[in-house]
Amino acid sequence: MASNPFLMGAVAYDPKVVTIWNGFRARLVARGLPFDYLLYSNYERQVEDLLAGHIHAAWNSPLAWVRARRLADASGVAVRPLVMRDTDCDLTSVVVVRAGAGITAPEQLRGRVVGVGAVDSPQATLLPLAHLHALGLHAGRDVQVRRFDVGVGLHGDHVGGERDAARALVRGEVDAACLIDGNHLQFTQEGILPPGATRVLAQTGTYDHCNMTIGPAAPPALADQFGELLGAMDYADAEVRPLLDLEGLHAWRQGRTSGYRNLEAAVDLFHFYAADGRVDADDYRP
Repeated sequence: MASNPFLMGAVAYDPKVVTIWNGFRARLVARGLPFDYLLYSNYERQVEDLLAGHIHAAWNSPLAWVRARRLADASGVAVRPLVMRDTDCDLTSVVVVRAGAGITAPEQLRGRVVGVGAVDSPQATLLPLAHLHALGLHAGRDVQVRRFDVGVGLHGDHVGGERDAARALVRGEVDAACLIDGNHLQFTQEGILPPGATRVLAQTGTYDHCNMTIGPAAPPALADQFGELLGAMDYADAEVRPLLDLEGLHAWRQGRTSGYRNLEAAVDLFHFYAADGRVDADDYRP
């Protein structure tokens, strides 16, 4: 391998991250890309290293993309989303209640307790709370928010906070729980939410999730080669399919920015990041 490989950062939210990127690394190197990766304990450090030029690319959460873009704009440099998974596009979050609780409209949550994920979860905290805000239910004023801070710094990729919110809903400790739509189904399959025990009260607009962000120090030719090799991965290929399954996708798609508008607005609403990318949230320390 070349002494100066194309270097990507990934956050170690789960042990499977090592398996995934060890496998992808071997495949990429075998196809001619000098590639290596670094693991990070939280997204904030990863984004800062991307903008500082210590890594060329970052496998970023949607919230990490928002911060990377803001830091880049403030510094007069550019970042871009290279690719994203097919499963990162056009997602929604839901606010669910117990089926027999008699809550049939969002307005009936007024004065009640809403369970959310970690403070930095786009899917289970920022986006659904912004949606309730748009419906006239302001967090901390019209509804009480109970946060389940599991894996802070992982931007909700560790879905333990969502699971705890779902369990609290079943136990009657909260009146509603905020979840990404796919996890509502998954938690039912896992038995955390008994079948038929919950109903969707509200659903956010669509948004996009993770993307592979290219930083200002990335060699353009290597970045393009990286994107081409990821895009060429075929789910029908038995060698790569187990890695794609672990990473939760069937195909890599070209990256886009249009799916982050709702999250940008939520970040501003809750003063999570400043316009220049500084962390503004008083209670967020990864």
